[in-house]
Formats: sequence, C-alpha cells, structure tokens
Amino acid sequence: MTIDMSQFYQVFFDEADELLAEKERLLLVLDVSAPDPEELNAIFRTAHSIKGGAATFGFSDITDVTHILETLLDRIRKGEMALTGEHVDAFLAAKDVLDMLMAGHRHGSSVDQDAVGSICQRLQALADGTSAAAAPAAESPPAAPDAAVSASDAEPVADAEGNFHFRIELPQVPQRDVEALATELGLLGSITLETLPDQRTVFKLVTSEGRDNIVAICSFVLDPDELRISADNPAGASAVVAVPSEPTHEPVAPAAAAPHPAVSEAATAPAEPKNWGRRATDKDSGGSESSSIRVGVEKVDQLINLVGELVITQAMIDQRIGALDPIIHERLLNSASQLARNTRDLQEAVMSIRMMPMDYVFSRFPRMVRDLAGKLGKKVEFVTRGAATELDKGLIERIVDPLNHLVRNSVDHGIEMPEQRRANGKQEAGTLTLSAAHQGGNIVIEVSDDGGGLNRDKILAKARQQGLPVSDTMSDGEVWQLIFAPGFSTAEVVTDVSGRGVGMDVVKRNIAAMGGNVEIFSIPGSGTTIAISLPLTLAILDGMSVKVGDEIYILPLGYVVESLQPAPVDVKEIAGQGKVVKMREEYLPLIPLYQIFDIEPRFADPSQGILVILESEGKKAALLVDSLVGQQQVVVKNLESNFRKVAGISGATILGDGGVSLILDVSALLRSSRQLSADPVFF
Repeated sequence: MTIDMSQFYQVFFDEADELLAEKERLLLVLDVSAPDPEELNAIFRTAHSIKGGAATFGFSDITDVTHILETLLDRIRKGEMALTGEHVDAFLAAKDVLDMLMAGHRHGSSVDQDAVGSICQRLQALADGTSAAAAPAAESPPAAPDAAVSASDAEPVADAEGNFHFRIELPQVPQRDVEALATELGLLGSITLETLPDQRTVFKLVTSEGRDNIVAICSFVLDPDELRISADNPAGASAVVAVPSEPTHEPVAPAAAAPHPAVSEAATAPAEPKNWGRRATDKDSGGSESSSIRVGVEKVDQLINLVGELVITQAMIDQRIGALDPIIHERLLNSASQLARNTRDLQEAVMSIRMMPMDYVFSRFPRMVRDLAGKLGKKVEFVTRGAATELDKGLIERIVDPLNHLVRNSVDHGIEMPEQRRANGKQEAGTLTLSAAHQGGNIVIEVSDDGGGLNRDKILAKARQQGLPVSDTMSDGEVWQLIFAPGFSTAEVVTDVSGRGVGMDVVKRNIAAMGGNVEIFSIPGSGTTIAISLPLTLAILDGMSVKVGDEIYILPLGYVVESLQPAPVDVKEIAGQGKVVKMREEYLPLIPLYQIFDIEPRFADPSQGILVILESEGKKAALLVDSLVGQQQVVVKNLESNFRKVAGISGATILGDGGVSLILDVSALLRSSRQLSADPVFF
C-alpha cells in the first residue's frame, strides 16, 4: 500500500519552524568562550531532529545541509574542537538557508542554490580545518571512558543475505506507541519483540535498511536521543562490529545527496504524526498523551464566531426575561442567570485559545538586532521583558511590522557609535529593551534605548523645512509626534536601513487601525522610549451603551473615565471653536454626538443631557449624549467588510433586541474634537 506522505508535510514544517527558532535563540545566547554543554546538546538535537524528518519525507536538500551541520555540531559538543564566533556565524547562516529551503518546499518559492552550496562548503571547511588539528591530540592520551563508543554507535555487519540485525531498546512509552512502532518498523523487514524486566520493550529487526531510516520512523513517536540502537548479530555469525572512533562523513556537494539510504513511502508512514519530534518532559507521566494539539486557525476563528453569536443570543434572552415577574418565574430567572455565567466563562475560555505570548514576536528580534548592529558598527545589548504576556493572535501578527520599524530605528538613530558613547561617558554597548505588560484592559509594549534621545531643535527645523505647522511653544510630546508625519526623516544620509522617511507614519497608522495609540518619551542624551498601547483583543469588548435620539451607540469601556451632568455655569462657548466644559479646573472640548451623525436629540443643552468623559492618547473630551443605557459585553463585527468604512465608527454589534448598534471610534472622535466648529458634521 502506498501512503500519501504529503498529508504529513504540514506537521513537519510546523515542527521544523519551531526547531529552527529554538536553534537561533540558543545560538544568540550562547557564551562562545565557555559554552554550556546542555545548550550545545540542545542545538545539536534541533539539527538532528530536522535531519530525521527531512529524510523521512525525502527532502534531500534539507538533509544535505543538516547532515554537515550535525557533524560539525557533534564534534563541538564532544569537545573535539573549540567553539568560535565563526562557528556561530556559520550556524546562523545555515539556519537562514534552511528557512529558505523550507519555504521552497512549503510554498514553492525560489531557492538560491548558490547560497545552499556556499553554506555546505563553509560548514565542511570548518569541519575539515579543525579535524586536521585535532588528529594529533587524539593520538597522545588514551580515550577517556566517556569518549568510548557506546553500543548505540555500533553498526552491525551485513549477513550473507545482505541484511543487518539491529537491537532497538525503547524508553518507557505507552503500549499503543509500541504497537504503532512495531507495525511501521515491520515494513522494513522482520521484527520480534522482547520485554525487559523493567517493562521496557526491545525490538529485534532484520532489515536491509540503515540506521537513519529506523531513527526517522521512531522520530514520529519519541525523541531519537532516547533510543538505544545496537548490533544484534545472530548466533554463529561473526561477532565483529564495525565501530569507527568518529562517524565518518564524506564532504557533501550541494547538488549531491547526503549518504542516507533512500526512504520508501511505505516504510515511513507515521503512526501518530502529531507527536513528531516530541520530547518527553518531567511533567509527562510515564506514557501520558501529548499536552497540546495543533488546530487550524480557521477552526479557532469559527469557534470564536459561534461563541460571539452565543453571547448575542444570551443578551436577547436577558432582554426578554427582564419583563417577567421574578416571583412567578423565579426558577426560570435563576436558570437564565446560571446560563449567563456559563456563557461568560465559555467566552473567556475560548478567547484565551487565541491568546499567544509576546515571545512569539520578541523572539525574532535578537537576530535582527545582532545583524543590524554589526552592519552599522555598533554594539547593542538586546533585552526583553514580559515575553510571557499574552495578546490576541490577530493583533500579534499585525504588531510585528510596526515593532520591526521601531527596533530598526532605535538601533540606527537611537544608539550611538561606540566611540561617541565613550566620549559621553557611557558604556560602549548600548541597551535596547523590548517589554510588554498588561495595564487594565490593554497591553503596553515599549521599545526603549539608552541612546542619544530625540533632538527637539533638529526635528522642528526639519518640520519647518517640510512645511509642517509647528511653533516653538509646542510641548515636547507634540514635537516628538512629528516624527510620525508622512515622509519625515532627520537622517542626513539615505541608507538601506533608514533615511527615506518611510515607516514611522505607517507604524502609527497600523497601530491606530488596531485601536491602539503611540506615545514617545525622550530625554536628550539619555534615551528614548516609544510606548504602544493596544486592546487585548478586537473580537469581544466591554462597552457602555449610550442613547442619542432613537439611536444606541457603544463606547468601548476602556476609554470611558466617568459620566456626569454639568451645571449650566460650567459650559462655555468659544467663538469659532464650539463649546467647552469645565472639569476640576480643566476645560475639555465638548463633542455633541447628535451633530456628528445629524440626529435629532432629546437634549441639545449639555446641562440637561449626560456628558461622558473620554480619554485617548493622553487627551480628554466630553461626549454629549441623551442618556446612558447600561454596560454590556458586545461582539465586534467588522463594518468595513460587510458595508463600508464609516468615519467615526470602528465596528458594529448586534443588540439583545436584534437591532444593530454602531461602536464609536473614540480616538477619531477626540482627534476631530479640535476641529469642531459650527458645522453640523465635521468628518
């Protein structure tokens, strides 16, 4: 029976992506002068696991690269050669090539074969250059017991029929895994089972295939490092076992296949592909199942949509039973209350499925900072904090690009050259910090550096040169916001890193589209901090319902400070600027919601209506409405994809009575409050 291996490709690619990311992370924190043996072993395992999976699926180009990479890593971890910075650079370059090869198989994208050949030659040269130097040292002292070749390194001698006899000892695994492995390994030849006194299983396999095929099949169920594969010569056969002191590998040319036996499709059908590459941990109880599963994003989105509809239905039920007599219908009302609590718990549990740690974003920056600093001739220490802080997956994917621009700008514009830092009494290496933390219903992401800070005079001069409306009386905060103007850049020279004035305006626009805002704090000579505030999710939010005329609007609760009914004396008219209201010795612009959407209100006089105080991006305003309806959870529906973009509206929701209510874009309202005039509509 021929098995379609392509159905398991996605499992391999997902696992390989994680392994490559882990490899890069370990390489970037590795102490070259005194490497941690555990970290070296972990790096070796990533290459070994990718090699096994690639061989299983017939991706020979990936196998070629990882084969040489694994050989070099194996020598380093065994102490046969010293780790150098050149090794780390080569390993990182190999990671990039493997990423490219993965993309080629996954998406059909182009592959630079010259780059593949170059990295193979580079790794092989490193291996050859050190092995020659290591040879004399190996002749003098006798090998230590630890250096002796274990039974798992032994290769059996072929019998008269050309078959090899392997003894495969398994760790403690569930019985179903033993049966699955027996079935799959049985496709390679004849197999018998034994049970050891400690209840571990031993396979005796007679096959014409090599060790790599055995390891590749077992990799789908358990960690290959936990296998013990040795020669099992039959009675009467020669007991000589060929055990080289060091696994020998021929140099692999980029176009040639690595010396791995071909893997037939029938021989490599995975028993449980979801466990490919899974490494047992202390948290696993002798043979327990995997603690996680892979689920398509579209299924999670569908589940969230269904829960959203459930929340809407729950609101409808609450509205219907609100008119019932609580004495007569006590049991029904109690049941409805219990249903509401369960719905809320279910909604929170489902929303948590889409939450991902910020480490998903942060982990891609250490490599970028390292490469960029080297390119610019700077020394930068990269620090992350709050990587475990969680954010909605949809927002995480959209925040990557803005953070990429901010980090690059901090390295290029913020942190000074080493000689300049020394002249200013600073350490040669600058510090770039990326942090994330929850604040209320938002997440605040900060990009901070201890560089030279922003130059107020230089920014103002550049703004005047570009015709932007500025004045010397502007606050520092307002001056810093000028760097987000389209086409704005203070760079004297345009490079491939920055200087074209493209990026920062896109940063602010993208963050605003996610319902967030950006603030800048800078001290000349000490550094700059750019803080991004985002809602935790855009799917379901806590909102306040307000009524104007016959219409009900939703205000996101995170922007609401308080509500009040002002005294007539506290409302003032400013000629040509509309009205303001006095609040604790502070005058706030007044935004009549009925004017914005041309609605006939019940109360046009602020002293008769209700003012809702809103705050966004450090600015406050008072929104005039007729009344407050209440606080509720609302399911956000995208208005733009279902209708069109409407100024001042960020989305829509369905109320308990089945009607549609618009969700107000508070940031847009506050930005436009300064432009408010006597005109009925200012959008």
